[in-house]
Formats: sequence, structure tokens, C-alpha cells
Amino acid sequence: MSRWSVPPGTLVLLIAVVLGVLMIGLAFMWSPRDFLTRRLATYLIAGSETFNAPQQFWLRTGVVSQKEYSSPEYLVLQKRGWITASNAACTAASGPPPCWEVRLTPLGIGVLRDWVPAKRAAAQYFSVPVARRQLVEVTGIVKEGNVADVDFQWKWNPLNEVGAALYAGGTEYISTVQFVHYDDGWRVVESGVRRGHQSLDDAIKNASPTQ
Repeated sequence: MSRWSVPPGTLVLLIAVVLGVLMIGLAFMWSPRDFLTRRLATYLIAGSETFNAPQQFWLRTGVVSQKEYSSPEYLVLQKRGWITASNAACTAASGPPPCWEVRLTPLGIGVLRDWVPAKRAAAQYFSVPVARRQLVEVTGIVKEGNVADVDFQWKWNPLNEVGAALYAGGTEYISTVQFVHYDDGWRVVESGVRRGHQSLDDAIKNASPTQ
């Protein structure tokens, strides 16, 4: 063996040390969020406060307008026997006739008991958390420099009996949201607009059914 020869065991050790140093260097140079993959986009969308905010249904009893009384949500409540109504004189707030006086039925009071105000007045306006969004999948990513548009599908996950009635059928929706690459990696834009692209808040509001 020449004086410049390196024993095999020592060579393996040197290679392992060099690789370890390189891996540590790369860890400091790059963050897992530097590469926008579908997996990262799924994690950031599903974990955002905007996406996880529960959907609230606002129910008004007392005198309401024809437009409000004939809305899809009120029609569902009527069909379930949770509300009833009769013709009523319009108020300044309810608009032009015809108007309706909406009341909860005993069945409706039972279903909504956790959210109906303790003091049951003739006219009330209260909210019911009915559903949360469930991310189905990220379907595509289009990048342009430090900006990307991410397409994703989602659906409503009912939280209670009211939510199950209002969001029956499991319809899926498609939305497109903007991501921006910052110094600490990619982030989903939760509100506001950059360069004409949609924030997550707007993406949800402007969602289209997939079918």
C-alpha cells in the first residue's frame, strides 16, 4: 500500500462526513416550502384560517320580505317543518309587500335549541354554524416566477342536522387561489388581490360546481 492510499473504511467515513455536511448546508439553504408541490399546496390550503372558518346560516324570524322568505334556505326549512309563516303587514325594514311573519315550529325549536336565543321574542335574528369546508384535492398548479395559481376541489361537511339539510347532495366545487413565494417559502394569499389573481377568500366566494 502506497503512503497516499486511504484504507477503505476511512474512505467510507470521509464520504459519509462530506455527504452529511452537504445535507446540512442544503437544509440551511432551502426550506421545504421553497418547492410548491400539490402536497404543500394541500397542506397550506387545508390549514388556513379562511378555509376552516365555519359557514354560518343567519335565520330571521318575525316579519321578512318575500325575497328572503322564498330563498332556497328558507324553502328547505319550510319543507322540513322547522318554520311556518303567515301573511303580515310589511315594515320599513322588510320592504314592499307581500311580507311574511316567520315563526319557529315546536319541531324547529327542538332542532335549533342550541342556537335560539334564550329570550324568545317575536322577531329574532341569530346564526347557526352549519358546515365546514373539506378539501378534496389539489388538481393543478400553474407557476409564473414567484407567483402561482392553484386549482383545488372542495365540498361542504355538515356540522349538524341543519347543515345536513342545507348542504345535502355532497356537491363538489372548484376554486383557483394565488400563492406567492416569499423569503420563507410559498404562502397562500388568504385575503386581498395581487396582480389580478384571487385570494383564498375570493376563491371560495367565486367557486363553481364541478358538475
